[in-house]
Amino acid sequence: MPEPAMPSHASPPRAPAGRNGHGAVACRSVGGCHRCAQEFGSRRGTEETAIVRRAGCRNGKRLTQGVLRRWLRSPSARSLPFRQVGTAALLIGLWLLSGTVPAEPLRLSIPPETTHADANPATGSVPLSLEDAVAMALENNRGLRAERLRPAIQGTFEAQERARFDPVAFAELEVARDRSVRQFQEIQVEETFRSERERVEAGLRQNLPTGTEVTLSVRGNRAESSRASEQFTGRGGLSLTQALLRGGRIESNLVRLRQAGLDVTASEYELRGFVETLVADVESAYWELVLAAEEIAILEDALRVAEQQLEETRGRIRAGDRPETEAIGASAEVALRRQGLIDARSALARSEDRLSRLIRAPGSDWDQGFRATSPAAPEAYELELVALYIELGRDYRSDLNETRLRLQRNELEVVQTRNGLLPQLDFFLTLGGSGFADSFGAAVRGSQGDGYDLAAGLRFELPLGNRAAQAGLSRARLTRAQTREVLHNLEQLAMQDIRAAWFDADQARAQIQARTETLTLQEELLRVAEIRFRVGAGTGLEVAQAQRDLLESQLSRLVAKIRYRQARTDLLRQSGTLLLHRGIETPGQEPIPF
Repeated sequence: MPEPAMPSHASPPRAPAGRNGHGAVACRSVGGCHRCAQEFGSRRGTEETAIVRRAGCRNGKRLTQGVLRRWLRSPSARSLPFRQVGTAALLIGLWLLSGTVPAEPLRLSIPPETTHADANPATGSVPLSLEDAVAMALENNRGLRAERLRPAIQGTFEAQERARFDPVAFAELEVARDRSVRQFQEIQVEETFRSERERVEAGLRQNLPTGTEVTLSVRGNRAESSRASEQFTGRGGLSLTQALLRGGRIESNLVRLRQAGLDVTASEYELRGFVETLVADVESAYWELVLAAEEIAILEDALRVAEQQLEETRGRIRAGDRPETEAIGASAEVALRRQGLIDARSALARSEDRLSRLIRAPGSDWDQGFRATSPAAPEAYELELVALYIELGRDYRSDLNETRLRLQRNELEVVQTRNGLLPQLDFFLTLGGSGFADSFGAAVRGSQGDGYDLAAGLRFELPLGNRAAQAGLSRARLTRAQTREVLHNLEQLAMQDIRAAWFDADQARAQIQARTETLTLQEELLRVAEIRFRVGAGTGLEVAQAQRDLLESQLSRLVAKIRYRQARTDLLRQSGTLLLHRGIETPGQEPIPF
């Protein structure tokens, strides 16, 4: 893997393979170890440099002092001139003084010629197609991650409503102890009365969608007192309550569960609408990136042409063929092109940031740019009839399907509140068998008795006036009518949005053809203006104006292509078929009948 380029302010490279030329491990300090310093000093032919390099070594104060002592004893140190020895002594003294100062990390100063761009080098750009951008957004977008949780959250409410019909196990344990003293005045006698009781009961209870409540239970008692011996009793029973009027219909008892299911489905359509909007935003941001990049390329070419025109004008001025005032117009055109290029580069940076927010994963490097690879011009400029998009929008738009589900929810609310107008009439039945013995098991088996109990009857309840139920029914009907009107209004708004998007796409398609013809004519006008300038019949200002018109035509046609791309994406989004055209499958893509 190739090594990255080293910035101009980076430290010197280390010895290859982790070792220097004399076989020692390469020093990791900025100055290098003493052997590297000697080798470096020998190449420079100066022992002073070796001393300076030694001072930067991180091998420790003791090692450096030993090196200096050995060097002072060497013949090379005795043969040095007086000035070099003085310089070395001064460096040694400074180093000794520095030992009394707390150590600080070495700081490198940036050379004066280093620019801010060099200090923060660009990480480069990566190629990115439109399909890759959409795929990255579907995987990394934070907003989509949050929206994906919405159906799961709504599903918990459905599970909660379904739990209303789950069987419930219950148990109860009771222990009682009594002690009382009774005094008989006639015979002057006191009697202490003591009793003990334990009761345990367990069973199952369940509510059914038919309005039935069933309870199956087993109960055991133990009783003992000072007047009676220990006795066990047991009972097994069945209790049933059936609603006959209010709450007696399955469709009214399942309203809450079905409404929760509709809420889950509606959240799936809401998620689909969010995904559709996200894909449309990603495509729009991608085409804005393409537009900014293409504008930079056009403006750079226009700047090059303007600079060539300026050089040619200056050459003609030096030759005496043109007055000096001709250079002012050419210079102004160069300045305008540079100004436009600055704006285009700024627009490119903003476009990259907008696209980065939509598609980048958390923690990604936003300084790494994108290089769009999808062409701005589509393969074909085709549009179906607007009536077809309107018909598709009625079936596939997420907001319309979600509103239809809300209407179905309101219909269920009417069913439930209408059932609430009925009086409460319940049939109840209780059946049980009991027995007694000297142990709990024998009492349950009824070894000493075959007793039983049976009770049945009706329970009736009706609020006088029943105004609460009537108000609830009226509110449910009004809400249903309101939702129906909202649906009709949304259908009209959807039709308007689809038609407006279709008109925008059709306009952009027509503008492409018209601006292509204009560009061809502007190229011819520029050619004529350049010929007139070369033969002396025209001025540099005319050439500059023709170049400016050509540049505007090039940018205008590019904008028309991008706007057609964006308008067509918006048309598919407004008709609810963008994900179908892009091959993206999500929940909530089936039309809801109305």
